[in-house]
Amino acid sequence: MKRVLAAVLLGFGLTAGAVMASVEDEIRARIAPVGEVCVQGDDCGSAAAPAQEASSGPRSGDEVYSAVCMACHDTGAAGAPKKGDTAAWSPRIDKGLETLVDHAINGFNAMPAKGGCSNCPDEEIEAAVEYLVSESQ
Repeated sequence: MKRVLAAVLLGFGLTAGAVMASVEDEIRARIAPVGEVCVQGDDCGSAAAPAQEASSGPRSGDEVYSAVCMACHDTGAAGAPKKGDTAAWSPRIDKGLETLVDHAINGFNAMPAKGGCSNCPDEEIEAAVEYLVSESQ
């Protein structure tokens, strides 16, 4: 009887050991790193990041408008005059393009400076204003 009990307990012990090894493997797989950091100058093999394309120059007024300005000027959010609304734009256009560009670059009323695009150069903001005015006359 002792031999049978010893054999049964040994069987349970081996099974439990196998189950524990399987659980440990699953845990290792779940907490394994998902990637590696590659610092410029290190040999990272084929996993190196692709080279960034150089900018081809300033974006057009239409491109800047579509990327930044349309969120408010297509919907009228925060009282922004909608693109193409000649009645809303006429008194603003009468103040002159220089004033409109100044307001766009430095902010005016609810509009933040550069419409919130802090990395847009002034020339892109000016192009966006000229585009918006041309579409709203």
